[in-house]
Amino acid sequence: MKSLDLKVIEQALGWVKTEHRIWLCTVLATFGSSPREPGSLLVARADGAHCGSLSGGCVEEDFLERIVQGEFKQPISVVRYGDTESPTRVSLPCGGVLEVLVERLLSSPDTLAHLDMLHSALLGQHSRIRRVDLTHGDVRLLDAPGPGPRVERTDTAVHIRLGPVLRLVIAGISPVSRACAEFALTLGFEVIVCDPRKDACETFDVPGARVEAILPSLFITAGGCHGATAVVALTHDPRIDDLAMIEAVRTPAFYIGVMGSAKTSRQRAERLQRSGGLSPEEIARLHMPIGLNLGSKTPAEIALAVVADILRVQRGKTRDEL
Repeated sequence: MKSLDLKVIEQALGWVKTEHRIWLCTVLATFGSSPREPGSLLVARADGAHCGSLSGGCVEEDFLERIVQGEFKQPISVVRYGDTESPTRVSLPCGGVLEVLVERLLSSPDTLAHLDMLHSALLGQHSRIRRVDLTHGDVRLLDAPGPGPRVERTDTAVHIRLGPVLRLVIAGISPVSRACAEFALTLGFEVIVCDPRKDACETFDVPGARVEAILPSLFITAGGCHGATAVVALTHDPRIDDLAMIEAVRTPAFYIGVMGSAKTSRQRAERLQRSGGLSPEEIARLHMPIGLNLGSKTPAEIALAVVADILRVQRGKTRDEL
């Protein structure tokens, strides 16, 4: 399953190529409870066809009806939902408030070129920032200087960060690997499974996962990781797991973890420092034992703990906040 942002931009590209006007919508801010975070995207066309989500359903019906009725003719609008003073008179069941940027984009070479650049950013390895002028709707795509909030707003413009689709590199095939791949695909990750055993690769039949018959360490060394990548080693085989960890800590991957008990993890840390040459700082990047401490026993339970921990780190949450 592709990330929802990528699906939205690909649908937008398809409609613009067939000469449809589109409305590209971005959640700018949320107040109180909200099912969608700032930066979430939706694209719609004049007949109400759409892709993406702003609120999980409670806002979209009103918004699409207004498009069909001919509203939002200006290049740029900011709409507020859930506020008692909002003219939309639509309340969110969760009691929150949404602020949405609405851009009306014509089917033109400029629109097509901009969407192509957004598509490349989502499939690439570096984040970009869309700077949208709130007065005229002019848009520029800038390099992102580093990590930062998904949406920033000034009096005259908004800056919307778009980055690569989340990637999960699974080092080694095991029952846990299979369940982990299934969970991650459901969440929209790009999943790449690496194992040097050709027979194991041939029997790994999780739809949507890319399987590489190669040592995971070689895939990682060849540039398989970017800043939106998580690397997990799930085999209990140090020939696969240790080498993957040695290479992964040399990349900008945001999560690196390896399966094993607390005792095994201590032994691995000593081994990686002694034989692998990893520094204490590099060892500290490794999540081992991997995953949240849920008391997991079965492969599916372990995979759930692993993927949940990856999301925790990606969202910037400490374990104490759970």
